[in-house]
Amino acid sequence: MRAVLCEALGGPDTLTFKTDLPDPEPGPGEVVIQVASAGVNFPDVLVIQGLYQFKPELPFSPGGEVAGTIAKIGPGVEGWQVGDRVAYMSLTGGFRDQVVAKAAGLMPVPDALTLETMGGMVITYGTAMHALTQRGNLQAGETVLVLGAAGGVGLAAIEIAKAMGATVIAAASTTEKLAIAQDAGADHLINYAETDLRTGLKDLVRKRGVDLVVDPVGGDLFEPALRSTGWGGRYLVIGFASGSIPKVPANLPLLKGNSVVGVFWGEFRLRDVAADNTNFEQLFTWFEEGKLKPLISHSLPLEEAPQALKMLSAREAKGKIILRP
Repeated sequence: MRAVLCEALGGPDTLTFKTDLPDPEPGPGEVVIQVASAGVNFPDVLVIQGLYQFKPELPFSPGGEVAGTIAKIGPGVEGWQVGDRVAYMSLTGGFRDQVVAKAAGLMPVPDALTLETMGGMVITYGTAMHALTQRGNLQAGETVLVLGAAGGVGLAAIEIAKAMGATVIAAASTTEKLAIAQDAGADHLINYAETDLRTGLKDLVRKRGVDLVVDPVGGDLFEPALRSTGWGGRYLVIGFASGSIPKVPANLPLLKGNSVVGVFWGEFRLRDVAADNTNFEQLFTWFEEGKLKPLISHSLPLEEAPQALKMLSAREAKGKIILRP
């Protein structure tokens, strides 16, 4: 078996590529997935440096999401067969040819989706759907601001919010990224490298404010976006791709009667697989209706994992990067 390994904490260049590892065997309640596609995500950049909340023991393979086919089935597994197309939130271990997975956490992949596309959907679309529904309680007719709009979570949030009947304001740092957000369905665009975010939002929403903010970026955008929420608004904290964790001015939620809400999709899936699978059933329906069009900007061979992580660190990716074991 081939695998990308993190044998010592550090940046992407510290990763090693092995080609002669033994094939894994499933234990009770487990299956082995022959990986067709492994999504690359910002937490992968953090986990190999020991900076993520989940800290696997060395050595390990990064990679939090995979899609493929079941190659082996362990004792006690029911309802699955060798050859079934599945996706899995692996937390870590995804950058390899084969992954051991708990059967209880598997997700069936519908025929309408390629395994390559599904490998890049699990985390981004799972996160955005959980954020907008369980955490944000988005209602039709509301206005959503999406920061980092051309990233994986940002694009997924645009498409899902539109499918739920919302008006979407996409904010990104370049004209190219905003064009991608517009293609995903955004109604309004703000280039925050050229226009002050707060001023741009005032021009669009006036005194009413934004109902919901989707923020996978953090950093300097946090406070102006929070100040731009209306009464009863919800601010969804998803991640800190900017590298900076902002502090909350506690008077703002008080004065606006709004909420700053944490979104940790991975923990949600572990705690309530059934509810998350229901989320994905709706996502699959929207996909078949043509409302979701996942963007994979780069599809790279497994051994190029370091380059993929460098691109993600530099915020060069639009949509998703996937690896093809």
